[in-house]
Amino acid sequence: MAHTDKVSYWELITNGIVKENTIFKLALSLCPSIAVTSGLKNGVLMGAAVLFVQVMVNITISLMRKFIHPKVRLPIFMLVISGWVTVTDMSMAAAVPDVYKQMGLYIQLIVAFASILARAEMFASKNKIAPSMADGIGMGIGFLFALTVISFFRELIGKGSLWGMPIVDAKPLLIMILPAGGFFAVGILMAFFNWIDIKFLKKGVSASH
Repeated sequence: MAHTDKVSYWELITNGIVKENTIFKLALSLCPSIAVTSGLKNGVLMGAAVLFVQVMVNITISLMRKFIHPKVRLPIFMLVISGWVTVTDMSMAAAVPDVYKQMGLYIQLIVAFASILARAEMFASKNKIAPSMADGIGMGIGFLFALTVISFFRELIGKGSLWGMPIVDAKPLLIMILPAGGFFAVGILMAFFNWIDIKFLKKGVSASH
């Protein structure tokens, strides 16, 4: 979304969740959507980590935007991102060590997420703190939502459990917890949410006009 002085914070938040959802609409940062979503707990915690980093990076870049020289902006953006990822990485290692053992590498890879750098470049570096924070919240919640939905279905169908607790007695479809199942789940859900967007959301917009 372009720089603007008159901005709806609610629109910024919903934009990141629906119109520009990182996974389902933009198809960015797909690595964690496959690698850490075999279990609901991992998916939710990874999404929460990205939400925190996205919001804090947007706030920090917005605060620094007038002091960043255009020629060195990308290295500075990466330095800010790596700083907040380090904070998140160390916090998760201390707070949830059992989960961190399974996904620690992917937490560190948040540094390379194109979605976080893109929002710093496209939005936070051009806007004030409040809209930048709203944009970060929207993009972060959108990512959290996507990982939660993917991991919900993968764990339920692939293991017959949710958050590690048995739910279904039927024989699980083990392929869903393998990488191939991850690609399949992401593809099906991406198609489903895009169908909803075309069928209902865009139809509603055209009807209002």
